[in-house]
Amino acid sequence: MTGPRIRRAAASAAALALTLGPAVPAHADGTPAPGAGSGAAPATGTGRTVIGDGHIDMGPRFDHGTWTVQIRDDTTRPATWRDTSDVVLQVKDTARIEVPDSEEFGFLGDPGDVVWLLPQVQQDGVLWPGWNSQEPQVAANVEREVTWQLTGVEGPGDFVLFLNGSFGTPKVLFDSTKEFPQETGIEVNSHVHGNWAFTAPGTYLLDVRMSAVTKDGRSHDSRRTLQFSVGPQSPQKAFAARPPEDRKTGAEPKAAGSSAPLWWGIGAAAVTAGLAIGLVRRTRRPTDQEGEQP
Repeated sequence: MTGPRIRRAAASAAALALTLGPAVPAHADGTPAPGAGSGAAPATGTGRTVIGDGHIDMGPRFDHGTWTVQIRDDTTRPATWRDTSDVVLQVKDTARIEVPDSEEFGFLGDPGDVVWLLPQVQQDGVLWPGWNSQEPQVAANVEREVTWQLTGVEGPGDFVLFLNGSFGTPKVLFDSTKEFPQETGIEVNSHVHGNWAFTAPGTYLLDVRMSAVTKDGRSHDSRRTLQFSVGPQSPQKAFAARPPEDRKTGAEPKAAGSSAPLWWGIGAAAVTAGLAIGLVRRTRRPTDQEGEQP
């Protein structure tokens, strides 16, 4: 390896170490829970929005009683819940790093390759996306955990979502080079941040699905598409990538009861409460939440 290449690799490794942070718990970021500090949940926004800096979360919500995946925009005051089809998450060139010369980060590419990384630890000028299950009705009514699946990825490069594990060792949650669907669990009332990596500039469409069982025994399911604009292109291009109504994996499932209003289930449970007593709690996947507790 030549002298300049060695210096670039060393600088890249140092930058990545600073970006990822020293094994910080994934949700120990001090951001208030959605809806905290006010008597009402944040309003649902309308209109197209590009978000390229500050804190956002993706997660399930009971919007007027119906389970749906939305984006909580904390760049507004008060915070605003937004439909995923109305939001492009911009990954600016300030998020560019080089893959370090370290085998443990080989899933990002070869040493010296450029990737765009939205880090687990907040940085000025870079979007800080997380995910949560803290929306008040979700936290109060979901039975133990939310199941999050990545069901597809479209884009000019690869996408990887990973956490900082013990001693800084990365733990991959989602990898677009692997078979779909991929799955992880989100414990109820938790708030998590990870590292979102993209290997090429352009538009990425991430098809996600979140499901859960509420304490009344009802199942809830929502499928949505996250829109990312990576690199120097105009983020408005991501809105035109593919209309959400044309994306079968991004549409709400039509199965009866999959997204029924919460009030319906609560009313039914009041009549048949005894039937819920025998509800079997799902077994927690031990590796999914590793490193995410404060």
